[in-house]
Amino acid sequence: MSKIEVNQVTQQCGTTLTVGGGACKTAVVDATTVTLGRCGATVSLASGATQSGFGRTGTVDWVTAIKTTDFTAVSGEGYFCNTTSAAITITFPAASVGDIISIADYAGTFASNAIVVSPDGTDKIGGVNGPGLLSINGQSVTFIYADATKGWLIVQDSTETVTGGAKIVASGGTITTCGDYKIHTFTGPGTFGVAQLSPSAPENAVDWMVIAGGGGGGASDGGGGGGAGGYRESPGASTGCYSVSPLAGNSAVTVTLTDFPIAVGAGGTGAPVPGGGVVVGTNGGASAFSTYPSAGGGYGGVESVPGDRDGNSGGSGGGGMSGGGSTGCGAAGNTPPTSPAQGTAGGNAYGTSPPDHRTGGGGGGATAVGANAGAGCGGNGGTGATASIDGTPTQRSGGGGGGTRGATAGTATGGGGAGGVFPSIGTAGTDNTGGGGGGASFCGGSNGGSGVVIIRYKFQ
Repeated sequence: MSKIEVNQVTQQCGTTLTVGGGACKTAVVDATTVTLGRCGATVSLASGATQSGFGRTGTVDWVTAIKTTDFTAVSGEGYFCNTTSAAITITFPAASVGDIISIADYAGTFASNAIVVSPDGTDKIGGVNGPGLLSINGQSVTFIYADATKGWLIVQDSTETVTGGAKIVASGGTITTCGDYKIHTFTGPGTFGVAQLSPSAPENAVDWMVIAGGGGGGASDGGGGGGAGGYRESPGASTGCYSVSPLAGNSAVTVTLTDFPIAVGAGGTGAPVPGGGVVVGTNGGASAFSTYPSAGGGYGGVESVPGDRDGNSGGSGGGGMSGGGSTGCGAAGNTPPTSPAQGTAGGNAYGTSPPDHRTGGGGGGATAVGANAGAGCGGNGGTGATASIDGTPTQRSGGGGGGTRGATAGTATGGGGAGGVFPSIGTAGTDNTGGGGGGASFCGGSNGGSGVVIIRYKFQ
């Protein structure tokens, strides 16, 4: 079998095609086409050799350093991106036809903190001169620049296609998804951080719900129920027209590229066991987002100090108490005043004699006043408000029920706690609903439930 070995083959009428390096001999052929290999054979480069002029193979070289912050991509490279801590913006280079870039979700967190892909200058992504969004957990995509009309197009996607024209990208709280909308739920203080805005200004409006902590329940023969935390929410028309309560008002908040501090009020403490001195409970803590604060619910009345037999005012007012000396009145809600009103008044106590008539009034709720007490029956807590900003219709900000020396304590809904029957404490308000604490009978009152802040916006 014959064998030909050369170091370089040169086409006489064209350019040089280097097959191997070295300073030995050069072979020159008179041909317009040079064919390497044969049918079924493999042409391989020797160890340490490189190729040029053949173009890319349709794949990328993966960068092994994991990306966790914003960066500028390079054509021909693939990147593993970890968005566990924050969203990442990837700026694409000025593109030429055939450029290729790949991106993969390293930690499975794109749905919580998305990848924003931003084209250079007048370049486009999917035909749009604006950023795109990768927001599916586990997503990995490959972009190739097709032409000036469509720009960067996805030719391979392990999940689903990129959404053209990124909307809001933000962090903070517990993030869930409802269709094209994201919901951030804050059950404690935090920060709503906006990292990306939509190219369409109206889509930068976010809907919101702000609920304060419920007031603590009162203590005596019939302690007053704690008032619900103040309840405020936007109309909901900006983000999918979900169901809202009758209290929806004001307007959506148009966000900017900044951090918005979030305050979430704690539930108020219930009054301790009566025994002389000032033994009232406390109001719930205030909550706030942007320019919309909600006031904590008022505490329920107690017996020890005459002036404290009345409930205390707040987002919703606390109910009055009943004891051996006199009865107290329910306190005003919507304090300080907002429009629409953030809450209602508490109910009045009933009876001083005989002892089994002594009953406390119910704490005010978001949409209904706390009920006045009756003979042997504690007043029911006022009704809360129902909305589905997080995708599930939920009633929140219900008032606490009044305690009783008789047979029937006041009931509660919307996260409020029921009153206690002699000799027992009431039920605590449910955390993250702003429910008022139940009033006690001959025991300490119950705590109110903590508040919550929920923010909703369009992300794709």
